[in-house]
Amino acid sequence: MSLFKARDWWSAVLGEKEEFDQGCLCLADVDNTGNGQDKIIVGSFMGYLRIFNPHPVKTGDRAQAEDLLLEVHLRDPILQVEVGKFVSGTEMLHLAVLHSRKLCVYSVSGTLGNVEHGNQYQIKLMYEHNLQRTAFNMTYGSFGGVKGRDLICIQSMDGMLMVFEQESYAFGRFLPGSLLPGPLAYSSRTDSFITVSSCRLVESYKYQVLAFATDADKRQETEQQKLGSGKRLVVDWTLNIGEQALDIRIVSFDQSASSVFVLGERNFFCLKDNGRIQFMKKLDCSPGCFLPYCSVSEGTVNTLIGNHNSLLHIYQDVTLKWATQLPHVPVAIRVGSLHDLKGVIVTLSDDGHLQCSYLGTDPSLFQAPKVESRELNYDALDMELKELQKIIKDVNKSQGVWPVTEREDDLTVSAMVSPNFDSVSQAPDVEVGTDLAPSVTVKVTLQSRVALQKAKLSVYVQPPLVLSRDQFTFELMAPEMTRTVAFSVFLKGSYAPPELEGNAVVSYSRPTDRNPEGIPRVIQCKFRLPLKLICQPGQPSKIASHKLTIDTNRPPVSLLSLFPGFASQSDDDQANVMGFRFLGGSQVTLLASKTSQRYRIQSEQFEDLWLVTNELIIRLREHFENQGIKDFACSFSGSMPLQEYFELIDHHFELRINGEKLEELLSERAVQFRAIQRRLLTRFKDKTPAPLQHLDTLLDGTYKQVIALADAVEENQDRLCQSFTRLRSATHLVILLIGLWQKLSTDQVAILEAAFLPLQHNTQELGWEETVDAAVSHLLKTCLSKSSKEQALNLSSQLSKPKDTSRLKKHITLLCDRLAKGGRLCLSADAVAPPTMVMPGGCAPIPESDLEERSVEQDSAELFSSHKHLIAEMPLPEVSPLQGVSE
Repeated sequence: MSLFKARDWWSAVLGEKEEFDQGCLCLADVDNTGNGQDKIIVGSFMGYLRIFNPHPVKTGDRAQAEDLLLEVHLRDPILQVEVGKFVSGTEMLHLAVLHSRKLCVYSVSGTLGNVEHGNQYQIKLMYEHNLQRTAFNMTYGSFGGVKGRDLICIQSMDGMLMVFEQESYAFGRFLPGSLLPGPLAYSSRTDSFITVSSCRLVESYKYQVLAFATDADKRQETEQQKLGSGKRLVVDWTLNIGEQALDIRIVSFDQSASSVFVLGERNFFCLKDNGRIQFMKKLDCSPGCFLPYCSVSEGTVNTLIGNHNSLLHIYQDVTLKWATQLPHVPVAIRVGSLHDLKGVIVTLSDDGHLQCSYLGTDPSLFQAPKVESRELNYDALDMELKELQKIIKDVNKSQGVWPVTEREDDLTVSAMVSPNFDSVSQAPDVEVGTDLAPSVTVKVTLQSRVALQKAKLSVYVQPPLVLSRDQFTFELMAPEMTRTVAFSVFLKGSYAPPELEGNAVVSYSRPTDRNPEGIPRVIQCKFRLPLKLICQPGQPSKIASHKLTIDTNRPPVSLLSLFPGFASQSDDDQANVMGFRFLGGSQVTLLASKTSQRYRIQSEQFEDLWLVTNELIIRLREHFENQGIKDFACSFSGSMPLQEYFELIDHHFELRINGEKLEELLSERAVQFRAIQRRLLTRFKDKTPAPLQHLDTLLDGTYKQVIALADAVEENQDRLCQSFTRLRSATHLVILLIGLWQKLSTDQVAILEAAFLPLQHNTQELGWEETVDAAVSHLLKTCLSKSSKEQALNLSSQLSKPKDTSRLKKHITLLCDRLAKGGRLCLSADAVAPPTMVMPGGCAPIPESDLEERSVEQDSAELFSSHKHLIAEMPLPEVSPLQGVSE
């Protein structure tokens, strides 16, 4: 046996194709031997009554013939068996058997045998009650405080409680509002019946209240109560547990305290006898049965819970003390004393597996054999170690850290963007400004090498770009099968997206021999949309509020060859200047110098510079790569446009604050609207008409305010989404300029993108400002720190919305200053070291006090103001005059 399996003491299999439930098992000294040894009484739905007295020769024995004391076929299905003092005139224990339409009480007795067959047992019917209603379950106890005898209460399928005082029928009462019967238990300390109704309420009824309530021979007690005859059946207390109950048990510590245990479908509850929750425990698995009993520790209760995973959990209050594996799923569980062994756990499954077990572990008897001693050849081991290290090093160089698996060959995904617009736009009703939005077709091809299941293709593009269809499903793909899907992309908004890249992700399952359902895997493919999808040729302009200059190490290239689709004329004068007009209306001008190796991008909107600048750098690199030039490089020598970037941050944060205020105001107006509705409803229900006192006018005004505020919230949300898109575009531009300014590697640019672009969507709970502030602060305190003291500072583990953006702007400024001083971005802890190289125009260190913070802000303001003066005084590169543009 393994460590956590139940120790099998005795077991038996009852009958063939018989069924059992939680009421079919009982343990008691039913034959009144007086030696404290319990017998196992089992009844089945087939009508068989069996009584066992296990005597295993050794632990784990199967049932022997002499272990079965009695087996009787009662013909009617047995719903429940109980043992108690059910016969008048004697305090001997008798067996009560509940059938669907009958209650029978038997005496069990044994006769000493004179031959080798042993003792003989028989049952004798003492009395029986024929039931007028179909029974569901029963409970027993000393109802009303009687001494020396037990009374029986049977619950019918239609919710009637029938009380039997041994041989005579006492009374019957219907539970109010009963729809379906539930588990039933009796508490002797409070003299009350406890059940769980179909409304998922634990209900307690006093026996005295049941005894003096209206008779329920006919289910018309409600009409009789209206006429004034009899007393109304009133519940003592109720508790809503929110789930259906499987069983109820009462545990009494002494005469002064008792607890009610309720087993639910997902939790088990411990209630005080007044209905208040003492504790509850959420269960990990679906339970099947349970048994609480008093623990050896004073004031605690042990609970055995069997679940549908064939596990038996033992709890002390809410603490799991032991878990053991059973060979079957138990539906009934009891604890008793069998054959001088106390605390035997008896479990019964629904198909008749009866087992007696106890808790414990089996120590491992395995002993490792002695290893033959031999001399080690250290020189040979050293050579083998060096060869293995060389193999590992070669593998890491050729394949990287992670080995290449076959999953990339299971499915190949490729995307192709059409070079031309659709002849008929897929967005006919979408107008962006004064222009009709064109659409372009993208085809994604899936080619499988092996059989795949449940392949799902999901496509994502950056808003305000919209897809005609974003999800495709393939239930089954055969080997060497190719599937191609097509969809259209178009712009739906008056502003530009932050990126022109799209992403196609395919999730699928690959079946294996061990897992026929398949192993889930994911593969993705990126595609790039053309610039002309969101931009058209425009008229260049000299006047612009925002300008950027990009330096290169190669002679300037004709803009006509770089952007052939945006040239309005083929004149040579237009080779150095080109205009772009976004579909939303904003314009961008691109100029190339004739004498220097510079390009200038200018626009009225700062964020509109991003897409054209990025497209220029991409096309320049492709142009020189096609010519075989590999040392082409771009750089940025101007000042970082942080002030323009900060204005976009402030605007975005202001919209977040406005949205929060509008939602609070809307919540207040909604509460006011509901309060007025309640007042009006009270007035309308009043039998005596009363004046409305202008409540209807107030209701109408509040309704208009709620509608207006809801429209304002929706409008602010649209503006916030647009502002977040513009902020992402500006962030991409700032990251690009920082990378060109400090000549950062691809890995360092990826770190910046992870810090500044952590969110795809902005929410009120988690916003861009606090997320970026935490990421930038982490970089300042790790790889860009000045000393070990800064590295020891811990960041806050909880993100919250800041009061303003001053802290974020200060940290972004310090990030640029540290990079200007020679700091480098990295993620490894051992690479963090204080920078030693200082470049001209460096920035101040991280402040150690509030006074130093103020000085840093003043120095930063002076620094960026001096940069602006330098920009104004810097001569423009020589370009050709613009035709058709006024000075």
